[in-house]
Order: sequence, then C-alpha cells, then structure tokens
Amino acid sequence: MEKSEAIENPDGFLSHPKIQEHSELLNKIGVFSHIESLEAEITNFKNLFASALDIVNRPTISEIINAAVWHISDHFLPSSVIFIWKLLQNREDITVKCYKEHKLTDINLSIDNISIFEPFFKLNPGPVNYKIFSAAIGQNKTIESLNTMEPELVIPILGPSGLYGLVLVGRNTQGDDEYTKLELTYIQNLMSFVSKAIQNLLHYERTLRDVKTGLYNYGFFMTRLNGEIVRSKRGNTKTSIIIIDMDHFKNFNDTYGHIAGDHVLESMAITIKQGVRIGDVPSRFGGEEFVVLLPDTDKAMAWTVAERLRVMASEMEVASTSILPQVTISLGVFTFDQATNIPAEEIIKRADEALYLSKALGRNRTSVWKEGLFHKTLKSIYPSI
Repeated sequence: MEKSEAIENPDGFLSHPKIQEHSELLNKIGVFSHIESLEAEITNFKNLFASALDIVNRPTISEIINAAVWHISDHFLPSSVIFIWKLLQNREDITVKCYKEHKLTDINLSIDNISIFEPFFKLNPGPVNYKIFSAAIGQNKTIESLNTMEPELVIPILGPSGLYGLVLVGRNTQGDDEYTKLELTYIQNLMSFVSKAIQNLLHYERTLRDVKTGLYNYGFFMTRLNGEIVRSKRGNTKTSIIIIDMDHFKNFNDTYGHIAGDHVLESMAITIKQGVRIGDVPSRFGGEEFVVLLPDTDKAMAWTVAERLRVMASEMEVASTSILPQVTISLGVFTFDQATNIPAEEIIKRADEALYLSKALGRNRTSVWKEGLFHKTLKSIYPSI
C-alpha cells in the first residue's frame, strides 16, 4: 500500500512518513542533495527544450543568433559571445557578430580564414577551452585577433561540408567567474541546437546561391521574379529588372586565362552587391551575365541604379596576378506593373533586348526598353532587322 501510494503521488515522496522517519540518515548519506541536483537537471532540460524550440524556429541566422544570446543571458552573463560564420563552402566570406553583455557591439576582428581550424575540430567536435584550442592551433593572424576578445570557450559549427563557423563565449561575469558543470552542459547543449539551426539555414541558403560569385542563382531569381509579377497584379506597384553583360569578357579568358576571368567575375559580383539595396535580388544569370530584380522601383529609379553599377564597374579594381584591362559593362532595363501583364520569360526578353541595344550602340552604356521606340531605334542601326 505504501509503495503504491508513493508511485501514485511522487510529489509527496519527501513527506512520506517513512522518509521523514529516516530523514536524518537520508540527509547524511546525500539522498536529499542528490534529489535536488536531479530536480535542477530536470529544470535545466525543460529550459533547454523551450530555448531549442525557440531557436530552431527562427527564420534567419541573425534571429537565431539574437535568440541564442538572449537565452544564454537568461541563465548567466558571459562577458562576450562572438559568432563567426561563412556563407559559402568554397569562399571565405566571413561574417562576425559580437555581443557584449547581451548587446550587439561593433568590433574590428581580422578574420579572413576559418578553414584552417577544420582539422582541429574534426578531432574535437564539441566545446573546447579556448586556451587549449589556441595552443593547439599556434599563433597566426586570426588567433591573435581572437585573443583580444579573451574568450573562454570555443564551439564549432560543423556540418557535412566541414566547418561552417565558430561560437566564442567569454568568461562568466557572475559569481566566481567560473562556469559550473551545469552551466557548461547547458551551453554545450544549447549551442548544439544553435549549430544545427545555422547549418540548416546555411544549407538552404547555399541551394539559392551561385557557387562562384555568391550571388543568387537563376532558379531563385526566377522564383522571386514570378512572385513580383503576382504582387504587381494585386496592387499598383512597379518592379524593374536590370540585365548586365560584361563587355568583351571572352578576351579576359582567352588572353589572361580562366583564373583571371574568375577573378573578374568575383569582383563584378562584389561590385553589384555593393551597388544595390538590401531588398534587391542580385543574381548570376549564367556565364558573364548578371541580373538584378528591383522591387518597388520605377523606370527612372532603375536607370539610376543601372548607371551607378556601370560607373562602379568602370572604376572596379580586380585582384589578379595579371595586369588586366579595365572592365566595362552594358546594361538593359525593363519595368513592369499591373498593366503590363506578360510572363517572366517576356520580361527577361525585353530587358535582354535593351541590353542588346546597349551593345549595338557601342557598349559601356545603359538602355531602357520602351514600346515602339525601342525597335525603331534598333532598326535604324541595323536596317536589315
């Protein structure tokens, strides 16, 4: 009867007469303290589960990181939390976010390569004491930069493609500055969820990106273009696209080699990203051709953006072992709205026709597609059309 009662009412376990009768002995041999530690672990796992659900449901890496910092700070206050990751597998485009006392802080870390840490973390895939990590790696430019932040723990973000990033956690500013075993377990478990959530988003992001340039790929561009067509039909919005072609690009490959040509493409991609807005969709269309989708952009504004890109390209410096001729580009612009009512393929075709006009007029210029006048202008250049 007593056994059955204890099972049916576990919350009353400590108040059971038999327990109270032997409480002094049970306390002496550590039963009560063990129960308290188990209850703390259960609470910890409940909190961890709630935090994990919140983190894995975040739609962007920035939101994942913000949530992770918030949940860490809810338990203790590390002096800093630094997230370092690269977007594309074969490129060292490093992004760094630093939080001090759970507030986003600007820092100047000289980090241009995290791939050098990959062999270490293949052998040590979990959280590692930073001193052990830095001693194993040895002094280099990146380690020297990280040392300035005085991290205490380093946690890898690993995936099927290798090392995606790092999380560095500073000392605990509460208590005796040392992390307890329970806190270290919480950090390790929480960061495993953060790592997995970032991995999943990076995998998804990489399916949308062109590997060579880091711009969006053709498939993602077409998806967004069709979405903008639907949006323009629902409301009175204007959307523009710019098609960009690098002038005489074949000469770069034929004269200076394909590696030099790749450098030109990569530099052009960086220039395009710098020359458009956050909400725009810069994409690689194939070969040396690029395209930019400009939501909520009329013809005049699109022409301004195109001209800005053209000038930026003409001033672009390409990092290469060879001295390369100056790059120029030709551009074609087309704008559509609710009244246009044509499919994506026709929109691209019209922007391409404007690009063709720029080429015909001598290259290194922007042309805007216009009904009637466009074909009349083209026919004056090529009477046989």
